[in-house]
Amino acid sequence: MTTQSTTQYLKLTDGTIAYDDQGSGKLIICMPAGGDTRAEYRHLTPLLAAAGYRVVTMDIRGQGQTSAVWPSYSYEAMTEDVIALAEHLQAGPAIIVGTSKTAGVAVMAANNRPELFSHVTMMGPFARSKSKIMSVLTAQILLSPLWGLKLFADFYNDKMYPIKPTDYAEHTAAMRTMLKEPGRLRALRLMFSDSGKDLDSHLARLTQPTLLIMGEKDPDFPNPAKEAAIYGKLMHTTTPQIHIAAGAGHHPQAQVPQEVASTMISFLA
Repeated sequence: MTTQSTTQYLKLTDGTIAYDDQGSGKLIICMPAGGDTRAEYRHLTPLLAAAGYRVVTMDIRGQGQTSAVWPSYSYEAMTEDVIALAEHLQAGPAIIVGTSKTAGVAVMAANNRPELFSHVTMMGPFARSKSKIMSVLTAQILLSPLWGLKLFADFYNDKMYPIKPTDYAEHTAAMRTMLKEPGRLRALRLMFSDSGKDLDSHLARLTQPTLLIMGEKDPDFPNPAKEAAIYGKLMHTTTPQIHIAAGAGHHPQAQVPQEVASTMISFLA
């Protein structure tokens, strides 16, 4: 596993955000998928730092070393967190990166504060509006207090990784331990219940250059390439660059980090 920098903390009104800060150069802020931690970027970060970027990876509310209990776990609430972190860092307009649920957070943040974010990268995104009923049902079934930890951390997460990093077992064990902490599984259940009713509107108004990376074998989508194409139709003011990572699943940055790094560096250049 790659070495992590010393954890830093940003205290907000309702809780504390944990983050790492590595490298120097233009700022990239990365947010992990729901149920994971900032270590999701452990293999990508050193590649981007070596290419001359400053990479800040944050734990979103409810996860990792960030506070477990917050008044809300909505897209909008998480958007305010990443905006607060960008303001705190005072490093000019940043590239914002989100995976799965936080891809929608990246889109909202870029729309709400365009002066803070110059580019958007989405990985395996859940960044368009979904059915409220289906969102709540999925969250309740997948993350039930009775079986949610085992189902999510063992069965579901395993399917997300058709390519297993060498430290997959170690990382998954750490994720499982984190989700056992009081309040964290509940936080994830509430996070997954948010259908993102305003996301389509945000996508339509997004103006920043946008990169969309999908794993070719991402089991969250029946057809990842078709899912990526939908974003192209929803985004009216900018045309996303789409990259399909061969063989990868829902977390391409952990499964094919060199490919993701090369794609991002080319896009940003």
